[in-house]
Amino acid sequence: MIHCGVDLIDIARVEPLLQKRRFLERVFGSHELAELERRGMPARSAAGNFAAKEAFLKLFERGIFSVPLREIEVLRRESGAPYYRLSGSAAELAAGAQIALSITHTDTQAAAFAVAQREVP
Repeated sequence: MIHCGVDLIDIARVEPLLQKRRFLERVFGSHELAELERRGMPARSAAGNFAAKEAFLKLFERGIFSVPLREIEVLRRESGAPYYRLSGSAAELAAGAQIALSITHTDTQAAAFAVAQREVP
């Protein structure tokens, strides 16, 4: 079965939250936070990651706080392509699924689109 999830977010909504350590630690996993900090915490990237977390949850028909967001890490390959690094209940939720992720942004908005495929027994 194939599932899809998409999310769109205003970058301006995320930008002021990036100054709050509690928000960062609640939303971003340690690997993800380290990667964002290494890149200077660009608001458009952080917003794209947030949108990707919501897209992931929509793949599996879950609400925003049904899984700790820090368990859904969004990292980048050397090529810049985003991918999910899952742990805990997020990994359990996605067990057996192959997931593709794409993130894009304009000056004001970030969007993420995820597709998952899982064999139906």
